[in-house]
Amino acid sequence: MTKRSRKDRITPEILLRAYSIGLFPMAESADDPEIFWVEPDMRGVIPLDGFHVSKSLKKTMAKNPFDIRFDTDFDGVISGCAEATKDRPSTWINSTIRDLYAALFSFGHVHTVEAWRDGGLVGGLYGVSLGSAFFGESMFSRATDASKICLVHLVERLKTRGFTLLDTQFTTDHLKTFGAIDVPKGDYAALLTRAMQSENLPFN
Repeated sequence: MTKRSRKDRITPEILLRAYSIGLFPMAESADDPEIFWVEPDMRGVIPLDGFHVSKSLKKTMAKNPFDIRFDTDFDGVISGCAEATKDRPSTWINSTIRDLYAALFSFGHVHTVEAWRDGGLVGGLYGVSLGSAFFGESMFSRATDASKICLVHLVERLKTRGFTLLDTQFTTDHLKTFGAIDVPKGDYAALLTRAMQSENLPFN
């Protein structure tokens, strides 16, 4: 399901409502000011009780290679997620999406997990928190394992806070190594309904 919409027709409140009923926005490119709503037939989810961390990543984390921070540099994280890389020459994060998520960040509904090293941001992720659900949006890495370690810290925090749903939108081979699965639309709707029945859980 897709439906195009211009920035001036979308508010942060509408965006939150969309998430609550199973929709999320994307853009054709970073240069396209319009967005479209997406509702996949198969939804990517990481079951929090089935999250898997490889032995090699555990060994890396034991060395504490990064200073992990939360919600200290939204602009830096979304810019990192939007930047072109060798493996990702273009992204869907346009100015409309930047502005909307910046507003949700100021409202306390968007959160970041950040990996810092030597005073610089080298990886991170951001997503939307609503009810007992966290909707992962994007991640980036400028250092080996930075985004992976951010994901591990995200899951640890979600478990501690009592979240019930970690939505990844789609699955990738990378996310599947952590336990991500594809969930049919009907089953996802049941998970989402349960999450939306909760009060907004604290992230920090």
